[in-house]
Amino acid sequence: MHYSGLALDRAGDRRSDAAWITSLATRPGTRVVPLWRDRCLVRDGSPVTPSGAVAHALLDAAPEPVLLGLDGDTAVLAADLSELSEEEALALAGADAVQDVRALVPTVGADEAGLLAYARGLTHWNRNQRFCGACGGAAESRDGGHLRVCRACGKLLFPRIEPAVIVLVEHAGDARRCLLGRHAGSGSGSFSTLAGFVEIGESLEDAVRREIFEEAGVVVKDVAYQGSQAWPFPAGLMVGFRAQAVSETTAVDGAEVVEARWFTAAELRAHIEAGHGYRPDSIGKLLIESWIAENTHENTDENTARQAGGGPERSPAGG
Repeated sequence: MHYSGLALDRAGDRRSDAAWITSLATRPGTRVVPLWRDRCLVRDGSPVTPSGAVAHALLDAAPEPVLLGLDGDTAVLAADLSELSEEEALALAGADAVQDVRALVPTVGADEAGLLAYARGLTHWNRNQRFCGACGGAAESRDGGHLRVCRACGKLLFPRIEPAVIVLVEHAGDARRCLLGRHAGSGSGSFSTLAGFVEIGESLEDAVRREIFEEAGVVVKDVAYQGSQAWPFPAGLMVGFRAQAVSETTAVDGAEVVEARWFTAAELRAHIEAGHGYRPDSIGKLLIESWIAENTHENTDENTARQAGGGPERSPAGG
């Protein structure tokens, strides 16, 4: 799954060794992932991650380089060039454009997408956590960019992760159906799984029940975990679930969700084949496709049983 399962050794046990991190930055083979205002620097459509003299120049230009980890014996760092102009950042990195990591997914592997998302999330947090929220003092980077410490009151500031639930709601009636919603601002045929952020004091399962009821007016039960993925927006965690609807009655909130519709597996497959696809990098696509596969198989089995004598046959004309 995109953005997850990164093989990089994050070196969490050595981040507090400032001298070791400094030595990594001066190694000839060290790779650097440069970003400019949360976007990747690319050349000919591919992200640049230089080593050697270019990498050292990038690290010198970044106010607070971030340690991402070790790829074998090779150190991998991120450099935030946001204080430069776009033209200066491109020239320094040997790039010809900047691009969002999510737009690069079709052209890079899952592991590289995970590295870029990781770099984007940490550089974004460091750039936006320059000051302490308790006393307003300046905060300095520690542990290779994985911790910031207020110089005035000593408060420890850790990277913020925003968990959200994303849900495939199913109703098991005469024909199994799943619930998808059309969000405000999306096209007339753009239906997707429902999702929402987890609030303070909630379990993940509590968040599923609340979000589905708030957005679609549907009461759900039997909430079951399906998987999770990192999500570069810029540092989210998407947690996937399935849930059973108590009834098919819907009442959309009209703010976030403007339409809710129940689909059989056949209807949903036809909807996708008509051009209404889903982001290739989202766990929502996995939830939808796995549900279609399971229910397509089940419907085929049921139809086969009916044809073998399990259902009524049409009477001959005039019988």
